[in-house]
Amino acid sequence: MNVKPDFSKNRNVAETAPAYLSIWDLKSYYGESYIVQGISFNVHEGEILALLGRNGAGKTTTLRSIARMANPQVQHGEIWLDHQPLHNMSAHEASAAGIGLVPEDRCIIPGLTVEENLQLAQIAPPIGWSLERLYDLFPRLAERRKQEGVTLSGGEQQMLAVARALARDIKVLLLDEPYEGLAPVIVDEIEKTLNIIKEQGITTVIVEQNAVRALELSDRAVILDTGGIVFDGTAAEVLEDEALRAEYLAI
Repeated sequence: MNVKPDFSKNRNVAETAPAYLSIWDLKSYYGESYIVQGISFNVHEGEILALLGRNGAGKTTTLRSIARMANPQVQHGEIWLDHQPLHNMSAHEASAAGIGLVPEDRCIIPGLTVEENLQLAQIAPPIGWSLERLYDLFPRLAERRKQEGVTLSGGEQQMLAVARALARDIKVLLLDEPYEGLAPVIVDEIEKTLNIIKEQGITTVIVEQNAVRALELSDRAVILDTGGIVFDGTAAEVLEDEALRAEYLAI
């Protein structure tokens, strides 16, 4: 008899490991649709975690729940950042507490230049990420600082979206499909930037359909399937496990 392999051996890691960002029994809904079904996981300070799974598994919903966006509605569970509860906060309050979400559509503000997009997001006075420091990290943005943000290329818009999140002096960067529609050479450039951001101590959670690229970048991985966690462990374990990848990532 064939027995379905169990990839959830590390499922209870959130109950034992020290964490910087902790998700506890999170349940999220869109109207009557039960999307995220009681998940728990930790993200450690300064690491990159890949949140993976097939379409509809609940990845984006999880990111939006952490960022306290109006939809989905969080009905149950707790979210903690550096010992501070986020689960009762608004999106604005979570942003002020250190959560930065870069959505899939990037949400560049029309009619504003690159610099104006950054200035609008920047706290005053900037603590860690001045315009000069952002331009050092993203020299292409420095070259186009007076150009309207929505006229940039896709890769440049992604850089602007990440820079705009950093401008708020965030603690955790949430990235939803950052490689979508980008050429491999641009993905390489963005990954180099994300590694530099990691060196600055910023914790990152990345949702990405290009699972191999995300895993190669990440320290750890959490895989979702139909709203639940089926794997919580190292990224290297996923890359080495053909059965796991085939079962839940189709790669």
